[in-house]
Amino acid sequence: MLKVYGFSRVNKMARGKTRDLRVLWALEEMGLPYEIVGMDHPKHDLDTPAYRALNPFGQIPVIDDDGVVVTESGAILLYLARKSGKLMPRDLAGEAQVLRWCVAALNTIEVPILTAWFADLNGGKGTKASDALHQWGDMRLKQLDGWLAGREFVATDEFTVADLLMTHVLGAGIDESVVKDYPNVLAFQKRCIARPAWKKTFDAYCDRVEAD
Repeated sequence: MLKVYGFSRVNKMARGKTRDLRVLWALEEMGLPYEIVGMDHPKHDLDTPAYRALNPFGQIPVIDDDGVVVTESGAILLYLARKSGKLMPRDLAGEAQVLRWCVAALNTIEVPILTAWFADLNGGKGTKASDALHQWGDMRLKQLDGWLAGREFVATDEFTVADLLMTHVLGAGIDESVVKDYPNVLAFQKRCIARPAWKKTFDAYCDRVEAD
């Protein structure tokens, strides 16, 4: 049975936004069986030697697929897509587009948005550095908005792991403040989170994961 190491308890601010949701959503979309290994972040479960042997960075998520250990949410999604044959085109050209947009989600989009958030959280709000980060993020979102004009999904004509990843990077509808000024991005996000697999995943997460 495929094991997913995900949170069982996490700090209140992070609850509902953690990256194990990306993996759990993908598994629901793919219909793959799995079991969750609950990790208590406030009790430092991620700092144990056993967990660091799986992920030296002490981060969530991790999967263990009968001895195949994969970390990093993007890598896990791509592995699961190849394993299941779902949420990924079977032709090389289509697969290349999914790879392209997975990397874009984690690099071009997430880096400025997440860095700006982290800087503001740690006293940087209103500084030149913070303003520059927000301008960088706004530029990338405007460019993404242009790309999504007339497109239902980001990489291909069908929903793929690239859409799942991009949606979660942009807040998965939990906080629309990031995308509210970009109508095509907002509409894209709403299409993706309307999928039954996301609702099932998020509801189960909220029932299971405690806030510290």
